[in-house]
Amino acid sequence: MALRAGLVLGLHTLRILLSPKEAGAITADHMGSYGPAFYQSYDASGQFTYEFDGEQLLSVDLKEKEAVWRLPEFGDLARFDPQGGLAGIAMIQMHLDVLVERSNHTRATSVRPSVTVFPKSPVELGQPNTLICVVDNIFPPVINISWLRNGETVTLGVTQTSFYSRPDHLFRKFHYLAFVPSAADVYDCRVEHWGLDAPLLTHWEPQVPTPLPDTTETLVCVLGLAFGLVGFLVGTILIITGTRMSRAAPRS
Repeated sequence: MALRAGLVLGLHTLRILLSPKEAGAITADHMGSYGPAFYQSYDASGQFTYEFDGEQLLSVDLKEKEAVWRLPEFGDLARFDPQGGLAGIAMIQMHLDVLVERSNHTRATSVRPSVTVFPKSPVELGQPNTLICVVDNIFPPVINISWLRNGETVTLGVTQTSFYSRPDHLFRKFHYLAFVPSAADVYDCRVEHWGLDAPLLTHWEPQVPTPLPDTTETLVCVLGLAFGLVGFLVGTILIITGTRMSRAAPRS
């Protein structure tokens, strides 16, 4: 089955993007979006995506010039020629200057992204797992995401998705880190974006139950023995009392 890359949604957004005002920073950048494709002049980057029922099936990156399936299994069920996606991106690139003029150079400020970090499955120390960093409300789609373990950058076991478009023309991106939970390790998802004044660190560490102090454990043992002894004495007294009452009962 072949997927068709028709641009069915039409032109739906055009923005002039502003970067931070540090010395030497880019003062402005332009982005055009047409259906499932977008192109921006910053770093000559662009992307085409194919979605079905709100789920992204694949993306075509302008730099890689190849189709990247969201799940490898999708590529076994369907085929897609990345040239179709590249053609959509090229259309945006060709008309970007015209679109900027039509927008009257309207400026859109960068949006502050939101970040959430959580494990893929319940955490067990020593058992392999995956940390997921979800970065939402991204605009423009120019962002750096990295993982830190105990303050040091981690590159092994790191994967990421392409940009996921949203109906409000913002974007979403997922970053993954395969790891083995340890009580000695803490992690941070580090996000750099034009909508942030400084890099944003979102912290995560395994929730390990705090062991009871020795004195507390001793107290619990003593209380347990005391309750057990009291129960034994009460039971013995009840048995003796019941035996005496049965013997003292008059016989007919």
